[in-house]
Amino acid sequence: MALDLAFYLACLAYAVATAFTAEFYGFRMWGAFASAGYGLAALHTGWLLTRRREPGKRTDFLRSRRAGLAAIGVFALLVPLAVLVVRRLTGVDWLITPFSWAAQPEVWVIERSASLLLHHGTPYVDVTALGRPPVVNDYTPYGPVMALFGLPRALFGGTAAGNALTDARLVFAATAVGCAWLTLRLLGRPRVPVRAAQLAMACPLTALTWSVAGPDLAILGLLLVAGALAATDRPVASAIMLGLVVSAKLIVAPALVVLAMLVLTRLGGRALARFAAAFLAAAALLNVPVLLVDPGAFVEHVLKFPAGLGVVTSPAASPLPGYLLASTGPAGKASAFLLLGAAAVAILVWLVRRPPATGSAAMLAIAAGLGAFTLLTPATRYGYLVYPLVLLGAMLCFRRAEALPAPVPGFTSSSRG
Repeated sequence: MALDLAFYLACLAYAVATAFTAEFYGFRMWGAFASAGYGLAALHTGWLLTRRREPGKRTDFLRSRRAGLAAIGVFALLVPLAVLVVRRLTGVDWLITPFSWAAQPEVWVIERSASLLLHHGTPYVDVTALGRPPVVNDYTPYGPVMALFGLPRALFGGTAAGNALTDARLVFAATAVGCAWLTLRLLGRPRVPVRAAQLAMACPLTALTWSVAGPDLAILGLLLVAGALAATDRPVASAIMLGLVVSAKLIVAPALVVLAMLVLTRLGGRALARFAAAFLAAAALLNVPVLLVDPGAFVEHVLKFPAGLGVVTSPAASPLPGYLLASTGPAGKASAFLLLGAAAVAILVWLVRRPPATGSAAMLAIAAGLGAFTLLTPATRYGYLVYPLVLLGAMLCFRRAEALPAPVPGFTSSSRG
């Protein structure tokens, strides 16, 4: 529990600093509420450390480590999200005033993309035909599937109650929670380890993302379902789910390689062929119709802009190693890409030499791949570190499922290695 206390105190320090120094209104509000949650969790853990547990005596909830997690769930996730959803009704999101934003721009952009998809058949605008210089928020740097999260607002918004109930963050949150439940069900309902919950839910990156944005958590939820389907020997369903994931956010494409190796290791070449065919069919069905409506806009938004090659340069510039190296000049940028390529090769070698045979091994490999991408790519955001953190938490859940004494569908004795 001493490690729990250190974790909560570090989270508390982050939340307090965010409350007082963040540029964005949503971040500051999250920091204020989250400070209470992390503070309560730290106080509760300190109290537990002073108590002597009696052997054989059952621990009630208030004396368990999960009580601290509950405080974080209330004050760092539920309360700030509710407050910010209501605050957003004041209508200041589109102003060039970050200190007033109750939601991050990706929320508005995804909701707008749904409306564009309904009316024009594509979520992407032609930034060269706006009649004015394009700006960052004209871009929708996601795949077509991401627009689906904005459909409730596009269909049922327009009133104060409708706008509150269809805020895309609520759709992201519901998707993340539903996918987490489905993943655990597919794995045989293992009890979630406290350390897994700390990494995947209580970590400030997750809680902050949940409150002010949320698309990455929905994508992670879908990715976990795809991983659980692959780990329980459902390759076609896994591939279709992965097609949805990659067609929403292209940066998770490295997961395709890992899950393909998992399918090959567990089920052989024929299953891998079915997996590949299902993925290609799903990806084509989800992307080609939108691509055909306006190929230039699709390429500009989905490929060029995230790569820093668009009409407008991506503002992603967190001070991580890849960005810091690239900011030294052309040689530094080339070096960053070389390091990123070397990391990709190293992970591929790892997968070939020790192919994943279990879901936990696959989660670890995907976490390593997305973590390396986030750290080494020249244009990135530190918020993307939520991917490896959640995946590491998921790895602990998968590992517990693999250790269950009763057989879990898809987890055989030969695959637990």
